[in-house]
Amino acid sequence: MPYRRVPVGGMMRISARTQYALRAMVALAAGDGLMHAEKIAVEQDIPRRFCDNILLHLRRAGLLVSQRGPDGGYRLARPAHEITLADVIRVTEGVEPPLIRFSGAAAPLTEILERLYDHENALLSEVTLADVVNSAHATP
Repeated sequence: MPYRRVPVGGMMRISARTQYALRAMVALAAGDGLMHAEKIAVEQDIPRRFCDNILLHLRRAGLLVSQRGPDGGYRLARPAHEITLADVIRVTEGVEPPLIRFSGAAAPLTEILERLYDHENALLSEVTLADVVNSAHATP
């Protein structure tokens, strides 16, 4: 699925799949050790089949590792402070296509939109899973 630069609330639209992936990754970052897919699905209110599919996709991308068996589950492949929101979004949404160039009177919009997208990418590349977990603990 290609990355779409579509407005969300403000500017960027985050698909349900990406929202589920982000929630699952934050749950794993907040946990201690291995976590079963069932627990992630229940705690984050993610449909189980969706959760299984997303976790498999994230594992194949190298963001998660899994262990089989009754004591198995999933865990982050790297420390939470090394995984950004942009890392997760790139896995679930795919690679960005080049921005369409506008012409004529609308030509200046091309640069404005490129700057906006660069700003969004920079922000998402700065925020790690650990930042999200830590801000949840800091919020009363």
